[in-house]
Amino acid sequence: PHCSAGLRRPLDSTRPRATEGYKALAKRGPLSNSNSDMRSRFGATLGRSALWPLRPSLPAVRSPLRALRRPLSTAALDAYSNTVVSTVETVGPATVAIQVAAPGATVAPPGAPPGEGAPGGSQGSGVIITPDGYLLSNAHVVGDASEMSVTLTDGRVLRGTTVGRDVATDLALVRLQTPGSVPFATLGDSEALRVGQLVVAIGNPLGFASTVSAGVVSAKGRSLRAKDGRLIEDIVQTDVALNPGNSGGPLVDSASRVVGINTAIIQGAQNLSFSVPSATAQWVVSELLAHGHVRRSFLGLGCQLFPVSRLFQRAHLFDPPTAVQAVNVVPAGPAARAGVRQGDVLLAIDGNPLRSVDEIHRLLPTPGKRIRLRLVRPSDARSV
Repeated sequence: PHCSAGLRRPLDSTRPRATEGYKALAKRGPLSNSNSDMRSRFGATLGRSALWPLRPSLPAVRSPLRALRRPLSTAALDAYSNTVVSTVETVGPATVAIQVAAPGATVAPPGAPPGEGAPGGSQGSGVIITPDGYLLSNAHVVGDASEMSVTLTDGRVLRGTTVGRDVATDLALVRLQTPGSVPFATLGDSEALRVGQLVVAIGNPLGFASTVSAGVVSAKGRSLRAKDGRLIEDIVQTDVALNPGNSGGPLVDSASRVVGINTAIIQGAQNLSFSVPSATAQWVVSELLAHGHVRRSFLGLGCQLFPVSRLFQRAHLFDPPTAVQAVNVVPAGPAARAGVRQGDVLLAIDGNPLRSVDEIHRLLPTPGKRIRLRLVRPSDARSV
């Protein structure tokens, strides 16, 4: 603004200072609690251009605690529930309860109440994998029994006969004696599982039929020691709730495919459950159907581990700190026919270094195939 003489003056000289405005307001009396009255008095004394907003407008910010208190999306909950419900409705009818009679007891006849005729026997679960009545369960559930009582979810009680079992993988194949077709589930691809993926376990824990629990894949590639001492490879670890009686039941993915057979838990631990992968189950089923047992290659050796020195590692380009040594050789066995002697140190099978006796079982191919065995003979420092 310009004065009447046309001279430009500083902006603050054309209006009273803020302190002068406060003094003027003090002479008028105490301010009202009304914001409008306060603004009007400030405006009358200082002018609108000199006012600061008494309650500055700030952008609306949602409190983090308020955001956390918001309920989960109904659509997300429905999607999760629908997945589990669809899985149970598809695979649940194919999940059965198995009752094995104690030695010397009789198997419950068809139509008898569950548990009749089998006092002191074992109980477990199973899953039907073919419409003509073949089902998978655990070898420790079936045991040495040749017959057992199988209860379906629709209440039917059928007699099952053991086709074969494989203690090394804790799997058993049972055939149901039924005149017609039965509900069945499809074996999926366990190798496609990913850590964190949703899985559902169905079984009969502690006698509670058709119990469902859900969780995620915690890890893949675990190893468990079977009753015969062999390692079960590629075990799937989950956090689903399993209890005695869940053994032999299916582990199912979100596409309603069986990706594992529940086999073990760790007593005293929580949410540590293990399942034999469906890839192993498919191989075992094919062997049991074709031969009645699982064929495995063997070398005919008794071996032990022993530590090796750095000099040995450098001399034979062998990285592992321990090596496998043959302590006895079965006469006329595959290793004996190849020239392996007692005391030989086994370094590799087909170029794969041997770090333990378990790796021999893992690296052996199917029966009938030839392998190349690299070893060191103590009487001869050379590698042969």
